[in-house]
Amino acid sequence: MGKTGTTKWGRIKGRKGNVILVPESELTYKKPGPAQRYTSSGAKRRKIKRSPKAIVKSA
Repeated sequence: MGKTGTTKWGRIKGRKGNVILVPESELTYKKPGPAQRYTSSGAKRRKIKRSPKAIVKSA
């Protein structure tokens, strides 16, 4: 368990344009949904690349 407040947060623009906060370690990738969880060979996919347009630049 980490100390309270140690998570660095980044902003991501969602599909409908809403901004959500995600941990900075997850800014460049996202967790796949149910339909994208498995590759064609049957291996489980843990990360998929996030669109660069989705990352909100902090001012």
